[in-house]
Amino acid sequence: MTDPLPPIRYSLDVSAPPAEAFRIFTAAMDSWWPLATHSIDSERVTGCVFEGATGGRIFETHDDGTMHLWGTVAISEPPASIVFSWHPGRPEHTAQEIELRFTPRGQGTLLEFEQRGWEALADRAAPARQGYETGWPHVLARYVERCLDEAVTAVEDPPAD
Repeated sequence: MTDPLPPIRYSLDVSAPPAEAFRIFTAAMDSWWPLATHSIDSERVTGCVFEGATGGRIFETHDDGTMHLWGTVAISEPPASIVFSWHPGRPEHTAQEIELRFTPRGQGTLLEFEQRGWEALADRAAPARQGYETGWPHVLARYVERCLDEAVTAVEDPPAD
C-alpha cells in the first residue's frame, strides 16, 4: 500500500469581505470560472452553476440543455465555509473533497482552499493531483480578479443616499 497523497492547499487574500467573497465563489461562479479551458466540453458549454446550500449541485450546462455534474455541497456555512465533492467529468465515487474557509482579514478575506481525498482515484491519483496542482492557481487567480473587480466597482459606484 502506498502512502496517501497530501492535500492541495492554497491561501489567498481576496479584496472582498467574507460574505461577498463567498457569494462570488458560489452564486457568481459563472462570472469568473474559465469555462473555455476548464470544463467537460469547452465547445458545447454555455455556463456553470454552483448551488451554494447544503445538498446543492455544482454543474456545467451545455448548448443542448444538458447538465453535467461537477460536485455536490456537503456542508455550507455562509459566509465562513463550504465543503463539496469534486468530480467534473468523472463518476461520483472518484470524487475528491474541497473545503473553502473564508476568514475576515482587514477589509478583505483570507480564503483557505484544500482539496483532499486523492485515494478515490486509485492509480490515476498522482497524475490527477499534479494536474490540479498546476490548474488551480490559474482558476483561483481569476476568482481573485473577479473579487477585485467587484471591490473597484463598489468604490466607483457608491450607494445613493
